[in-house]
Amino acid sequence: MSFFDLFKRPGGFRIDPLGTESAARMAAIHAASFARPWTTLEFERLMGERGMVGDGLFLGPAPKGLASKPSGFVLSRMVLDEAEILTVAVAREVRGKGLSIPLLERHLDELSRRGVRTVHLEVEEGNQPALALYRRFGFKEVGRREAYYQKPDGSRVAALTMAVSL
Repeated sequence: MSFFDLFKRPGGFRIDPLGTESAARMAAIHAASFARPWTTLEFERLMGERGMVGDGLFLGPAPKGLASKPSGFVLSRMVLDEAEILTVAVAREVRGKGLSIPLLERHLDELSRRGVRTVHLEVEEGNQPALALYRRFGFKEVGRREAYYQKPDGSRVAALTMAVSL
C-alpha cells in the first residue's frame, strides 16, 4: 500500500485532480482566504487553460456517481520544465489540521511526474503558516516584491518569491 492509499480510506480524505466542475467551490474557499478573491469564472477559465494542474482535498469517501466538493486545493501552471503555484487554499473549517501537507506533497509529485524540474511561487511576507508549509518542502526565498499585496485596511506588504527544485 502506498502513502497515498491512506488518503482514500473511508472516513478519511483523498486528493484528486480538479476540473471546472469545482470552480464555484474553489472561488468560495479562495474568497475566505484572500483579500482579493478570484471569481468562479476566473477559476473556470484557469482550469480550462493548457498546462494547468489542479489538485483538490476531499473529505470522506468518494460519493458514487456524484462529484464532491473540495475542502482545499492547489493550482499550478506548467510551462516546459517549470511550474508556478498560482494559489493554495484550505477551507476555514479544516485549517490547522495538517491537511495542506499531503495536498502539496501530492501536487508536487504530480508536477514532477509531468516533467517539472523547478517550481516557483509567491507568498505574502507575513503569512507564517504558508511560509512554514513551503519551507517544509524545501522552497527557498529567491526574491522580494515590495508593497506587492494590498491588505484589507489599505496597507501594503511585500511578496516573497520562492522556488524549489524537484
